[in-house]
Amino acid sequence: MRASQSDLPQLPLDLALPELVGLRDPEKGDWARLRAFQYAHLHKLSRCRAIAHALSAVIAVSLFLGDVPLIGLLLWLAAVVAAQWNLCRIDSSLANVDRRSMTRGEFRSHAIGVGGTSAIWAVPLLLFVPFGTAADQFALWTLVSMLIAGSALVMSAAPMAMIVFSAVVGAAAVASFLLRGEFTFAVATGAFVAITIGGGLNVARTFLSSRVAEASVAEKAETVSVLLREFEENEADWLWQMDGNRRIRGVSPRFAHALGRDAAEAEGKSFVELLAGSAWESGHFPASLHDLAERIKRRESFSDLLVQVEIGSERRWWEISGTPIQDENGRFAGFRGVGSDVTEQRESSEKIAFLARYDTLTGLPNRLMITEALKEALAYAEQWRSRCGFLMIDLDRFKAVNDSLGHRIGDNLLVQVSQRLQQAVGEGAMCGRLGGDEFAVVIRDASDRDKLVQLANRSIEAISKPFDVEGHKLYIGASVGSATGPGDGDTVEALMRNADLALNRAKDDGAGQHRAYEQSLHAEAEERRQLEAALRFAIDRNELSLNFQPVVDSVGEHVVAFEALLRWNSTEHGFVSPAKFIPLAEDTRLIVPIGEWVMREACRQAVAWPDRLKVSVNVSGEQLLEPGFATTVVKALADSGLPARRLEVEVTESIFVRDAQVARQALEEIIALGCSVALDDFGTGYSSLGYLRAIRFSTIKVDRSFVQGAAQGSRESLAIIRAVVAMSDSLEMTTTAEGVETASEAAMIRDMGCTKIQGYYFGRPMPAAEALALAQRCLPGRAAA
Repeated sequence: MRASQSDLPQLPLDLALPELVGLRDPEKGDWARLRAFQYAHLHKLSRCRAIAHALSAVIAVSLFLGDVPLIGLLLWLAAVVAAQWNLCRIDSSLANVDRRSMTRGEFRSHAIGVGGTSAIWAVPLLLFVPFGTAADQFALWTLVSMLIAGSALVMSAAPMAMIVFSAVVGAAAVASFLLRGEFTFAVATGAFVAITIGGGLNVARTFLSSRVAEASVAEKAETVSVLLREFEENEADWLWQMDGNRRIRGVSPRFAHALGRDAAEAEGKSFVELLAGSAWESGHFPASLHDLAERIKRRESFSDLLVQVEIGSERRWWEISGTPIQDENGRFAGFRGVGSDVTEQRESSEKIAFLARYDTLTGLPNRLMITEALKEALAYAEQWRSRCGFLMIDLDRFKAVNDSLGHRIGDNLLVQVSQRLQQAVGEGAMCGRLGGDEFAVVIRDASDRDKLVQLANRSIEAISKPFDVEGHKLYIGASVGSATGPGDGDTVEALMRNADLALNRAKDDGAGQHRAYEQSLHAEAEERRQLEAALRFAIDRNELSLNFQPVVDSVGEHVVAFEALLRWNSTEHGFVSPAKFIPLAEDTRLIVPIGEWVMREACRQAVAWPDRLKVSVNVSGEQLLEPGFATTVVKALADSGLPARRLEVEVTESIFVRDAQVARQALEEIIALGCSVALDDFGTGYSSLGYLRAIRFSTIKVDRSFVQGAAQGSRESLAIIRAVVAMSDSLEMTTTAEGVETASEAAMIRDMGCTKIQGYYFGRPMPAAEALALAQRCLPGRAAA
C-alpha cells in the first residue's frame, strides 16, 4: 500500500501544456506516474499502427514508381518498416510501465522513435513530390493526412508522440505545397494539423483525467480495505481498539452500546474481561473466548471469529475481526478491529436446522423425520416382539387441480389435507409429508391389524370429503398402501418400498382404496421388470434425450446457465415420466451408465453455447459412489472440449446418507478439476449445516416449496429464504430460487437477495436446439424470458 496519494494530481486535472505532454514536472503529482498512465496502453495498438504505415508506404511507392529511382523508393520503404519495427519494440518495452516508474530515458527514446518515423514520412513530401504530378502530390497528402488523423486517435493518450508526428509530417506537407506555389492548400494543411493536435490534446487530457480518477479510487479503497471489507461484506457495525496491555481504548458509542455499558466505564478495561462477564471471576470461559484470548496473546490477526460473550447476564454471539497495530518504531501497540452482533443470525441458522425437519407448507414432519420415526418404530417392534405400521398416502386427482387452478390453489389444498390427516390419525401415530401430494403415517404399535385398517379408512374418508379453497369446492380422494414391520420389511427402506408397492396396487384398483402389502403384488413387479428391461437398452436405441431449462440472473434476467433434464421416449412404453424411470434407474443402478451418457451429452451440447453460460447436471448418489466418477467427468469434458468451469454438478443432501465420506471425496475431486457443485432441494430432506462446512458448494438451490410458501406470506418460508441467502453470502455461495412462476414471485425473490432464478416464468424445459437458440439470443442486459 502506498503511504499517501501525493503522487497523484487533484481532479479536475489542471495541467499546463508542458506538464500534460511531459516536458515539465507538474506542480502536483509525480511525472513518472503520469507518463506511465499515458504510455502503458500504446502497445495494444502498435501492430495496427505498423500495418497502417506499411500499407500507406506501399501505396506511396506505387504513386511515384517510374518517376523516382527504384533504389530510392525501396530504400525509403525499408526505412518505414525499420522505423515501425523500432517503435513497436519501444511500445512493447512499456507494456508493464503502469506497474513501475517510467524513466525520462524511456520517454525520450519513444519521442525519438516517433520523430524518426515522422522524418521518414517527410522524405516523400519534400523529395518525391518534385518528380511527380500535382495529382500524385494530393494523393500523397491524402495518405499522410489519414496517418496524422490516425495518430491523433491511436497516440492521443501519449500527446508528446502525437504532437511530434503531426507537427513534423504536417510541416513537411506545408513546405511541399509552398514549393509548388499552392499557398491556399499550405494554409489549409497547417490549419488541419493545428486542429488535429488541439483535438488530440483534449483527448489526452480526458484520458489522463480518467486514469488519475481510477488510480485515486483504487488507492482510497486500499487505504480503508480492512474497515471497508468488514463493513460492506460482513455487515460489521462497530469498531474496537486496545493497547499493548490488552485494555480497551477509544470506546466508540456503538461499541459501548454493544457492551451494554457507558463508554467511560468500558475505557481502560480488559477486553477479554468485558466479554467474559460473570465468567471472569470463575475463569470458566467458553471455548471460543479462550480462542480469542490466545490469538490476542500470540499477536496474530483473526477474521470473522465467532465468540460467545456475556452482556448483562445475557448470552450473545459476536463475530470479531482484528489486526495487530504497530507504533512509528515498529513496536507492538495493540489491536484494532471490527465486530458485529450475530446472535439473531445464529439463532436463525439453528431455526433452519429445526425447520428443515418439517415441511414448510403444511407444518408436518418431512421425509427425514418420518424416516427417523419409522426407524425407531422398527427398533421398538424388534425389542418388544411387536409390530409397527407404515401408511403411504397418495392424493387422487390432485394433479388435475394443480394443473387447472394453479399451484397456489394446490398448495392451499395440501394445507387443508394435512390438517384433516392429523385429526384422523390422532395420538399414537405420526403423520408427515413425503413430498408433492404424498403423505405418510408411522404407527409405533400396530399389533392390532384392525386398527391399522381403520386408520387407513379414516384417512381416506377424511380426504374424500369436499374442500373449500378460495371459493372453489374441490373433490379429491386418497389411495393408501400399508405395510407392517418387521414382517413386511425389517429396514426403513424395505418397509417404505413395500408400502409404496401396496399404494401402486391401490391406485391401480381405483381411487379411494386401501391395500396392504402382499408378496403377490405381481402386476407392479412385472411392470417394473418391463420398464427396467426397456431402460437397459434405452441408450443403445437412442431413446434418451435432454431438455434444458434456463437459469437467469435475478437482477439482469439474462440466462446464466441451463439445467440438463433427462427425458425417455421408449419405443415400447412411449414417453415415460422422469419421476417414474429415474427412481427405477437408481434402484437398479442403471443410473450409472445413464448418468455417464447425460454427462457426455450435456457437455457436448453446452460447448456450442456462449462461453459465459454454464450447464448444470444432476448427479445421483449411486454415481458418486462409483470409484471412477471423477474420471467420467474428466472424459466428458475432454471429449467435448467444454471448460471445467462451465460445468456445475447438482447433488441433493440424500447423497450423504449412504456413505458421506465417499460422496465428499468424489465431490472434492471434481471441484479440484475446476467444476462447481450446487446443493439442490436444500431444506426438503436430509438438511444439515454440517454438509455446508464439509463441501465447498458454489450454489444452494432454494426449493420451490419455500418459494411458494414465501409467495403466500409464510413467515417460516420467508425466514428460511432470508437465512439461506445470508448464510450463502457469508460462505461466498450463490443462491438459486426454483419454481418461480410469476413476475411477483420473481420480484420477491430478487428483493430477498437470491442470486439466480429458475422456473416456468423464465422458461420451461426445452429441447437442445431451442436451448442453443435461446443461449445465442439472450445476452446480458436482455431479458431471458
